[in-house]
Amino acid sequence: MLFNSIAFCIFFPIVTIIYFLLPHKVRWLHLLIASATFYMAFLPIYLLILVVTIVVDYFAGIYIEKAINKKRKVYLIVSLITNIGFLCFFKYYDFVVENINVALSINLPLLKDLWISSWIVNYNNIINGHLNQWIGTDLSILRNVILPIGLSFHTFQAMSYTIEVYRGKQKAEKHFGIYALYVMFYPQLVAGPIERPQNLLHQFWERHYIEYSRIVNGLKLMLFGLFKKVVIADRLALYVNSVYNHAEYHTGLTLLIATIFFAFQIYCDFSAYSDIAIGAAKVMGFNLMTNFNRPYFSKNISEFWKRWHISLSSWFADYLYIPLGGNRVTIPRWFFNLFIVFLISGVWHGANWTFIIWGVINGLYLISAIIFNKKRERFYKFIGINEHSVLFRFYQIATTFILTSFAWIFFRANNLDNAFTIIKRISKFDEPIWSESPSLMIYSLMGIFLLLSIEYIKEYKKVVPYISNPIFKYSVYVFLVLCILLFGVFDGGQFIYFQF
Repeated sequence: MLFNSIAFCIFFPIVTIIYFLLPHKVRWLHLLIASATFYMAFLPIYLLILVVTIVVDYFAGIYIEKAINKKRKVYLIVSLITNIGFLCFFKYYDFVVENINVALSINLPLLKDLWISSWIVNYNNIINGHLNQWIGTDLSILRNVILPIGLSFHTFQAMSYTIEVYRGKQKAEKHFGIYALYVMFYPQLVAGPIERPQNLLHQFWERHYIEYSRIVNGLKLMLFGLFKKVVIADRLALYVNSVYNHAEYHTGLTLLIATIFFAFQIYCDFSAYSDIAIGAAKVMGFNLMTNFNRPYFSKNISEFWKRWHISLSSWFADYLYIPLGGNRVTIPRWFFNLFIVFLISGVWHGANWTFIIWGVINGLYLISAIIFNKKRERFYKFIGINEHSVLFRFYQIATTFILTSFAWIFFRANNLDNAFTIIKRISKFDEPIWSESPSLMIYSLMGIFLLLSIEYIKEYKKVVPYISNPIFKYSVYVFLVLCILLFGVFDGGQFIYFQF
């Protein structure tokens, strides 16, 4: 069920009203049923995957807490293998098989005189023949499996639970329904934020009352999220998709504009989902973690990753980067740790070489920044740059945006050939011809300008006259509603991060 759909406009108020009408002791059941309904609206069969992993992790948490010595690690490994196994099968099976086939077909002539060549030649027969007979099915049906919506998100959330129980930082949840709700809580089930058990689990036990200020704040956040999605992100998508999907027919300027637009599209799309999720949860009394903090006002790449998809960045920091040694190791090992984290982050985002390259680029950005940091500071000092000036701050923000936008090319491109074609054409910057309607361009630019204006005020705490005036506030809300109704794109477009 999409947040930007009529179905959700009906679903959300009904679920919320019933939640507050029910006695506290059965509210968890109501939310669990509602969450299952929400998820089944996409594809009902995939609820079975959630059920299997929930059962495994529920008992794993209990056994980890009770066990001693090596048995604790065994139970943790069983849990992790189950979660990662489902993730790898549904998300990476096709990718791995296709690359194996490509690799074998490329290397086949070179291996024709080796004893192993006969095995390679009969590779498909072995896989689809003998093995099929052993298990009694045709493995070809496993090709092109559909990725369950939000699999990467709720997999990571489930893994954080068993890891925290293993570390002794979280008590095992004995109530199966409450634990299932922790994994399936509908606002953040599909695209986060990826919550830790310490923040969310206890909230399902707490009694929540109707509080006017909290409900209003939640609804305002949902309204702004919907505005960012349908007025900005989905309108930018019209231009970006038409250009990126036919890059060979577009000029350097249009591709450059599409790249800049995509930077704002993906931000507005993903942060919109987080805003609506956090707002919907807040209305019912639940506090979810902040997932975005105006990332395009970052002055360097390191700061950008502290502001962008915070729940995932902190997940990788806690469960991968720090266990690898973080920065408390030798410099080469530190660089290795950073590189591995971003490489895996790229793999997490998708089974495509474009995502892997995107992760590698961002890893290299951070490593390069560390290597040249002192030299850069000495250079600024030598030429007398005031690093606290507004102009220099603008330069830092612009540079960071350019670097992230370049990396976004690989994130958005359909494949590597498409990405390199776009980069090549942008570098030429030829024939400044507008390929889309002027109105689309104007509305897109207006949306970006409005977004940046609002975030600039929030970022630098600029005081706007009359902003505390109730009339002014409600005028803004009415304005956002009118923008949604008049300029919103309601084509049923999914959120970008649903594919992850």
